[in-house]
Amino acid sequence: MGKSSKAWLKIAGAACFEVAWVIGLKHAATPWEWAGTVLAIIISFYVLISASSRLPAGTVYAVFVGLGTAGTVLADMVWFGQPFHTGKVALIVLLLSGVIGLKLATGDGAKKQTKEVS
Repeated sequence: MGKSSKAWLKIAGAACFEVAWVIGLKHAATPWEWAGTVLAIIISFYVLISASSRLPAGTVYAVFVGLGTAGTVLADMVWFGQPFHTGKVALIVLLLSGVIGLKLATGDGAKKQTKEVS
């Protein structure tokens, strides 16, 4: 697996931790839950910063926020009883299409940037 592929996986992992800390901000009630929320924030941003050393920062952040937003909305519907709305799901699909488009458009540029840095 190439270095830029690992960076994209890091972004996906960071987005998962983003979903965890966003949920924690809303639902944490005990000191242990708050500690978990803070830990998720630290891990999320550490991994995000790590990934941005290999890929363009603007694209990394847009993908991170897009995946985190989609994950948070889906988690609200699946685990916290938020009502399912077709329009919401359609907008998530549109958001993810943009995120995938950014990833595809950045693929070649990231390889060139990595070679120049190395």
